[in-house]
Amino acid sequence: MSDRVIVVAGPERVEMREERSPAVRDGTFRVATLYSGVSAGTELSYVKGSNPLLSARLDPELGLFVEGEAAQEYPVTRLGYMEVGRVTESATPAVTEGTVVAMAYGHRTGYLADPLVDRFVPLPPDLDPMLGVYVAHAGPICANGLLHAAADAFGTAVRDLGDGVRGRRVAIVGAGMIGLLTAVFALRHGAESVLVLDGTARRRAVAEALGCAVLDPAAGDPAVAVKSRWRRGPGDRGADVVFQCRGQASALHLAMRLLRPQGTVVDLAFYQGGAGEVRLGEEFHHNGLSVRCAQIGRVPRGLAATWDRERLSAETVDVLRECGERVRRYVVSAVVPFDKGPELLRDLATRARQEVATILEV
Repeated sequence: MSDRVIVVAGPERVEMREERSPAVRDGTFRVATLYSGVSAGTELSYVKGSNPLLSARLDPELGLFVEGEAAQEYPVTRLGYMEVGRVTESATPAVTEGTVVAMAYGHRTGYLADPLVDRFVPLPPDLDPMLGVYVAHAGPICANGLLHAAADAFGTAVRDLGDGVRGRRVAIVGAGMIGLLTAVFALRHGAESVLVLDGTARRRAVAEALGCAVLDPAAGDPAVAVKSRWRRGPGDRGADVVFQCRGQASALHLAMRLLRPQGTVVDLAFYQGGAGEVRLGEEFHHNGLSVRCAQIGRVPRGLAATWDRERLSAETVDVLRECGERVRRYVVSAVVPFDKGPELLRDLATRARQEVATILEV
């Protein structure tokens, strides 16, 4: 028996390969993939050849990148982090055959998992399994963004994800998959207003369908528009918190300009080429702003004991239970056969095709 695996052999070289499936051994279980979500940021950086790990490695002890020592080389054989599969064989009491699980093992038709190494989240039977692609990793990224906003407001006294957005005016820069899911989280957790800024009319329409206000950044100065709309008091205009979800320096600069004085940008973006255009001598300095990086590998300091990855996944399931129909209808813009995956990734990387969120179906 073999598995089909999507591999990036080199820049803009994506292909399908077959690998022999390893046999199930004691303590492991085998998963047959049902769906695999596509990340238009991280994955495409490998297709484009722009991922910084192709030319540097992260020293985990120092927390510093070491240039000239690639952490990842071609071929990239584990691409993707949003998989849903059904357990077909199990030799571990950790999971039973027939269970549908969310995992992050890359675009492949099957996977041999070790519960001591591989994280998996059993999906409840009342959740659309296609939406399960967001449960193991992508949804927790968004939940972690709200958690950082909550920690910014309450420190370690955070009660729930709503502490960062409840009753507040929230702006989101970028209406890709992460930006739109973050908008859903913010609405679900009681934000007074959610404004999504994106230059693509199609994505703005999706944000509107989800219940957000929208703004085209190219239609005049968006910061002036936001600060004319949102006023707390004399000299106190702008968004209470901004979630920055687009991996471009200009987007981070815009996010800072949208904030009220002493506000916070919660940054969920991945800047493949750095952020050389960010202007720290203007709004950042004069308005006393903060930028918090909220990546899934770290929850805010002091909250790890109560807010682990499992809780962030559970929060994702709760949001998808309530809002999943809208996410499936509006955010998932294409469901593509798995065998068309290499073509899809090449087209997305070269912008021959544009989608909001894409899922591969086996």
